[in-house]
Amino acid sequence: MEQAKPRVGWVDYAKGICIILVVAMHSTLGVEKAAGSLSSLHGFIDWARPFRMPDFFLISGLFLASRIDRPWRAYFDTKFIHFAYFYVLWMTIQFLTKGYGIYQDGGMPALANQYALGFVEPYGTLWFIYMLAVFFVVVKLVKPVPPWLVFACAAALEIATKTGAIETGHTLIDEFAARFVYFYAGYWMATRVFNFAAAVDRTGPVLIAAGLMVWAVFNFFMVHSGLAALPGISLPLGFIGAGAVISTGVLLSKFKFANWLRYCGENSIVIYLAFFLFMAGTRSLLFRIVPSLDLAAIAGLTTLAGVTGPVLLFWATRRTWASFLFRRPQWARLADGARGWHSAAHVGKSAQTLKTQTR
Repeated sequence: MEQAKPRVGWVDYAKGICIILVVAMHSTLGVEKAAGSLSSLHGFIDWARPFRMPDFFLISGLFLASRIDRPWRAYFDTKFIHFAYFYVLWMTIQFLTKGYGIYQDGGMPALANQYALGFVEPYGTLWFIYMLAVFFVVVKLVKPVPPWLVFACAAALEIATKTGAIETGHTLIDEFAARFVYFYAGYWMATRVFNFAAAVDRTGPVLIAAGLMVWAVFNFFMVHSGLAALPGISLPLGFIGAGAVISTGVLLSKFKFANWLRYCGENSIVIYLAFFLFMAGTRSLLFRIVPSLDLAAIAGLTTLAGVTGPVLLFWATRRTWASFLFRRPQWARLADGARGWHSAAHVGKSAQTLKTQTR
């Protein structure tokens, strides 16, 4: 899954922010669950809730406009089979790490049933990968429909999840209703998003930082007051937060000290796929050897392991027989040899198309 140049700088910084926030959330909540008490990081995790996943999905849809008109065969290969391959592979790996407990509780029938369920009910932390595959197909299917109508329906679904009208307990249905609006907005409003980023870039670092401070306080107030989760408020708050993350990406792209964050963004899918292995292992080890360590410190260290571990694994395997962990092999592609969405031609064309659109 190594990514090619040229790239749009702020996009990688924004994706880096998103993936670190996701790992931090899972790490913190996992530590708190194991300890049976909250950590001092819990407030920060709640603060990021309104924008953490909305921004991730919005950015995931940004470059779709340059691929949406491809023939179904090529599109299906790069936008569905690609993600399906990594979902099934890493679902199997996750299952192998947890399957023994299921086997002890219910034997082989329970084991087989739980594994099969993972194909219709997104498994564990991999639900984001599962939903991306679904979203890409749905956007292609609804392309003949007026975009404003699709967006309006998607917004209504998000609002319905906040009212409780949509609360089925099935991840596919509930997360589709809650998140599709942001992914579709990234696709439909890509030019506006890039124009916004360009306008932010022209304001200068001091004004960007000042604006972000105002937003951070506003977002804290909305979360602390309980308003952030209300129907009709969570949706615009998600878009405002996405704009803030984009602005942060623009700001950080001006400084070399944040290059590590850009690299995390370039390889966000690598981190997302494998972070659970390093997160869970580090958490268990820390509770065993330093049980008195502050919970926030344990959460921070597990977050660090969850981010760096997958990158190290990627480096260690990318030129070996195990490269299939992060690079889709030829046998998992359609016969026409369509390349994955990380191909140099795709990234270069997408970046150039959007740069042309925003001039």
